[in-house]
Amino acid sequence: MKKILITLLLVLGSITIQAQEGLTWHTNINEAINVSKAENKPLFLFFTGSDWCGWCIRLQNEVFKTPEFISWAKEKVVLVELDFPRRTPQSDELKMQNNQLQQFFAIRGYPSVRIVKSGAPVDGKTSFELLGETGYVAGGPTVWLDGANKMIAKFVPYSIEEQKAAKKEGKKKTSKKKAAKKA
Repeated sequence: MKKILITLLLVLGSITIQAQEGLTWHTNINEAINVSKAENKPLFLFFTGSDWCGWCIRLQNEVFKTPEFISWAKEKVVLVELDFPRRTPQSDELKMQNNQLQQFFAIRGYPSVRIVKSGAPVDGKTSFELLGETGYVAGGPTVWLDGANKMIAKFVPYSIEEQKAAKKEGKKKTSKKKAAKKA
């Protein structure tokens, strides 16, 4: 009986891992903004309480871990997870960033999703253009993605200059990371 249970857990675990294969959830908003501009895609901001919010976990399982969402996300958006866990430790820097974005977007409950475009800095601070907002929506990935597609339809592409600058910045950061690893 124990062997069957262990085998079942391993199979289910590998299915979950495969479902998330290839998806990158950024946690640093500045890096995500750079990727967003370089790839000419809007930001998908997911405000969640990953280790305590039942509706967040339900949204993850019913939508975000499905093949439909995974293929959609790879093509359409840059994913950003802004987590507010109760038991999972986070750096002070990450907590501060997430709290600032929570206040900026006036997040009142979880899960909350904001699809945005990064704008030109205002007074040295990043600005955002809100394309749409949602949370948990019953009906699975098809229903959820229909709403998300309506938001993404409002996305106006970044200029070629913005895309080039973001790609150049990304190359600089990659070079710095490689140099740090060698040292």
